[in-house]
Amino acid sequence: MCFGFNAPGALRRSLEEKGVDRRNFLRGAAAAGLGVGFAGIGGTTAVAAPAAQAAGRPVAPGLISIQLYTLRSIMRGEGIDATLASLANYGFTKVELAGLYGRTAEAMRSTLDSLGITPSSSHDGISATPAALEKKIANAVTLGQTHINVPYLVSSSADDWRRWADQMNAEAAVARQSGLKYGYHNHAHEFTTNLGGGLTPWDIFTSRLDPKLVHLEVDLYWAVTGGVGVGAADPIQFAIDTILQAPQKVLQYHVKDRAAAGDFADLGTGTIDFARIFRAHTPKEFIVENDQPDVTPLQTARVGYDYLRALRF
Repeated sequence: MCFGFNAPGALRRSLEEKGVDRRNFLRGAAAAGLGVGFAGIGGTTAVAAPAAQAAGRPVAPGLISIQLYTLRSIMRGEGIDATLASLANYGFTKVELAGLYGRTAEAMRSTLDSLGITPSSSHDGISATPAALEKKIANAVTLGQTHINVPYLVSSSADDWRRWADQMNAEAAVARQSGLKYGYHNHAHEFTTNLGGGLTPWDIFTSRLDPKLVHLEVDLYWAVTGGVGVGAADPIQFAIDTILQAPQKVLQYHVKDRAAAGDFADLGTGTIDFARIFRAHTPKEFIVENDQPDVTPLQTARVGYDYLRALRF
C-alpha cells in the first residue's frame, strides 16, 4: 500500500456490499488457518512462520528490495540520508520509491548512487494528463529505474476499471519507448469487489491489460487476504493460482507477512508460507514491505532482508 491509500477500507466496503458479516468473515478466516483482520484493528499477535526449508535455493541479495513506504515516518529532512545509509548497511542494493521526499530526481539519484543503491522501481499513480505521464517517465529515466507501477485504484464501476486498463496499456506503450516496464500493484478489493454478475476488477484487468506491455507486482499479503475474502479454502493456494493464472507476467512481489489476527507483520513473524509461494513462481524482484512496522521501520527492514536471505525454497 502506498501514499496513504485506504486498502483496508476498500476491502471492508467490498465485503459490506456483498452482505458479508465481519464477524462471520473473521470466523471463516480463522477456520481457514489464516485469521484476517485489518491494520489497526485489535492487537498484533506474533506467530511463528513456517520453518525455512533446510534445503533449496536462497533469494539472491541482488533480487531483494524494499518499498520505502515502509520507512515513510523517518524519510524526512536529514533523516532521509541516514535511513538510506542504514538500508545499504543491511545489504539492500535496491529500493522501490514512494515519492521523492521533497527532492528532485537528480538529487535522489545522487544520494542513492553514493550508497550503491538502485531505485529499480517506483509507485506512481495513473497519470491525470499527458504532461504528468511525461514527467513520471522522465523522473524514472533520470533515477535509472527499470519499472514503474500503479499502486492503487478503487471503484465500484466496471467502466472505470475498463477505462483504467485501457489507459494503462497506453501509458505502458509510451513507457516502453524509454525502456521502462509498467505494472499494476494489487490490494485485496480487486478480488472481492462485485462489479455485477460476479465480475471483479481482477477479472477485467487480467483480461484487458496487454500482457506484452503491462506486468503485475503481486502483493502477497493482499493476495492472501483476497483469498480469505472470497472464501477460498486455501488462501495461500488462491494467491498462487492468482499468480500462475494471470496472462500478465508477475515480475515483482511485495513480500509482506500477516499476523494471525490479520494485521501486518514483519517477515517471519506471521502466517504466510513464502517458501511455498516462491517455489510455485519466482519473480525478478522480492520487495520487503510492512505498512505498519512492528517496532521500528529500520528493524522491519533489517528483519525483512535477513529473513529473505535465510529462507530456502
